[in-house]
Amino acid sequence: MTIRVLVVEDDFRVARVHVDFAHRVDGFAVTATARTAAEARSVLAARPIDLVLLDVYLPDESGLDLLGELTADAIMLTAASDGATVRAAYARGALNYLVKPFTAEQLADRLTAYRHYRALVAAERPLTQAEIDRCWRVLHDGDRPAAPKGQSAVTVRLVSEALRGAARPRTAAEVADELGISRATAQRYLAALARDGIAEVQLRYGVTGRPEHQYRWASVTSSR
Repeated sequence: MTIRVLVVEDDFRVARVHVDFAHRVDGFAVTATARTAAEARSVLAARPIDLVLLDVYLPDESGLDLLGELTADAIMLTAASDGATVRAAYARGALNYLVKPFTAEQLADRLTAYRHYRALVAAERPLTQAEIDRCWRVLHDGDRPAAPKGQSAVTVRLVSEALRGAARPRTAAEVADELGISRATAQRYLAALARDGIAEVQLRYGVTGRPEHQYRWASVTSSR
């Protein structure tokens, strides 16, 4: 399945970059571009579009106004980073939000996650709650920071999931036992998550008085 993309961006040079970035991702084809909301409406009326890559700042009106009318899915690609705009974009149906300037890899991560999400919701039968929950996780899988140099992306994901699914703060030893890795490795990955703000760390003093680090999924990321 090829996902048909419309790029809505008033700067033709930036639009060309977005088109190039999207074409590098398997399964995506940019079938049209538009400089204004009016041009975008004409394209949407004339041909099938699956995904709109949409800017907020358009010459004729706000991209947020167009967003509220879309029946196609949308990902915001914009320089607007204020909280009110972000909230409005999500409230009007944006599936993701990427602030300019961004790299080809950052867009590719989100497009790949969107492709996986589309595959999950393509089922012709009713989805279970677990499958719906998985759709949300898959859709935002590309939002996570890339694994730091020298770290395995797979291990980052496993440690993250072990922490996110926990009902209480966990120690490196507990995570290590669950995943079958060394305590030192678990500690290193947990510390990296804490540095990135993905996890929160606190100290617990045991019977010997020696402090022990405990980690929990940060509240600001708990909805992912």
